[in-house]
Amino acid sequence: MEARVKFMSQTILIADDDTELCELLSEYLGQEGFEVRLAYDGEQALVESRRPGLDAMVLDIMMPRLNGIDVLRSLRKESELPVIMLTARGEDLDRIIGLELGADDYLAKPANPRELLARIRAILRRSNTHSTVSALEVDDLVLNQGGRVLHRAGQQIVLTSTEFSILQLLLQRAGEVVDKRDLYLAALGREPVAYDRSVDMHVSNLRRKLGPATDGSVRIETIRGIGYQYRQAECG
Repeated sequence: MEARVKFMSQTILIADDDTELCELLSEYLGQEGFEVRLAYDGEQALVESRRPGLDAMVLDIMMPRLNGIDVLRSLRKESELPVIMLTARGEDLDRIIGLELGADDYLAKPANPRELLARIRAILRRSNTHSTVSALEVDDLVLNQGGRVLHRAGQQIVLTSTEFSILQLLLQRAGEVVDKRDLYLAALGREPVAYDRSVDMHVSNLRRKLGPATDGSVRIETIRGIGYQYRQAECG
């Protein structure tokens, strides 16, 4: 029987200075079985993000006292808490910076509650899914699929939930070209849409964190118009 992820009792932090939007989203998510915490400025968001029992955060970029980008930058120094960024429609730079800093996904404002719910559930599903295979070894990488931990040459590499899911699929199919749509579905739980470069940004972060392969080559190759391929290092 397929395991099902329970969403009752999971806790979401909504950080946004729009009190009306916070109340709307809080009521909607509460009806869906979530516990919701609220923060109305960036400093409060950081404090709340450090409280125990939190499963994910919805983080607006434009907030007083500390903007969402600075909140995310500080958070990623100490935590891999799943984060969905709320960005102003058309603000591509904010979205790109957020993804570069380790946001798991983004949603343009005004946020549709049903769409936000789907994004939250996709992130929580990834975070709570554990493979029955204990480890996946490719080159100098050891991916503990049960514990969702990556080691490179014995050293732990910290990944966000989205980065882990993308790398997991690439390593499972090492040497094969993985369609970008498959990566969106596996890592973000949704179909790709026009001009959405979320997966591209996450792959860029992975390349930076992993560095070159043992033979000096690029680990993850872009296959233009199709997707990505993890290329195994040449044996010396």
